[in-house]
Amino acid sequence: MTSERDRDVRGDVRTQIREFLTSRRARITPQQAGLPTFDTARRRVPGLRREETAMLAGISSEYYVRLERGDATGISEGVVEGIVRALQLDEAERSHLLDLLSVASSTRRPRRRPAVAPVRPTVQRIIDSMVGTPAFVINGRLDVLASNELGRALYAPIYQEATDPPNNARFIFLNPHAARFWPDWDKAANDTVAMLRTEAGRDPYDRDLSDLVGELSTRSDEFRMRWADHNVRLHVTGRKAIHHPTVGDLDLPFEFLPLPSDPGQSLLTYTAEPGSPTQEALDLLASWTASVRGPGLKRTVEDG
Repeated sequence: MTSERDRDVRGDVRTQIREFLTSRRARITPQQAGLPTFDTARRRVPGLRREETAMLAGISSEYYVRLERGDATGISEGVVEGIVRALQLDEAERSHLLDLLSVASSTRRPRRRPAVAPVRPTVQRIIDSMVGTPAFVINGRLDVLASNELGRALYAPIYQEATDPPNNARFIFLNPHAARFWPDWDKAANDTVAMLRTEAGRDPYDRDLSDLVGELSTRSDEFRMRWADHNVRLHVTGRKAIHHPTVGDLDLPFEFLPLPSDPGQSLLTYTAEPGSPTQEALDLLASWTASVRGPGLKRTVEDG
């Protein structure tokens, strides 16, 4: 039996499909799609029209219009791949579209995961053993579920947040000190919203995620503007610039690894290039965490 909540979620997912496909069409010019441009003066928008997208995808205009309205009934893999090619979707966008279509076409509600699933003791022991490497367990809502000592020292400003567990998205958009901690704040903000949008497509029944998005949309114009862009990304590896309040500027390569036995949880680790100033700064931070325990640790790294 379909509940009112199920109907609301599926209705929202249909809206997300429409807005996502519309936003992807709008960013591709006919020239980029290899289409004739002789009617440029008569075009109302710079992006692709629905009928052009349908032609490029190898489907009828009526079918594409129905799909863009969120009707995913009976959609085949070939049709999806045609749309992926027509809209030049990257892997993150392709996965996001598949997630949305799967929910829209499903007749069964997925099993609800715990709001904040506990971190298994084995996983905690693993990150505790990673001496010299800041390590965290993060969920899809960007809650920091666990960390080792060096990780907690690195994220000291985030751990000052009143929320339990601390949340990266709340820190970035609601904390006035976030722009100092993340020197490239604009990139950090864009990545954060894209990750939340990806998770929303993957698990639209996550009420806590919906509440978080609602809170940030209400309290942050910067978040609301980015959320409307429907950008998504796969957060796997890269580099992050951090300005730590005690040891200064850090340039940290990171790895973001899903924990297969703990759905929704991922291991986030930061490392530094051997012999670099960042490695020296991490070594200094590690020496403090080794010599100071308990409440003194928080006071030392946060007060400097």
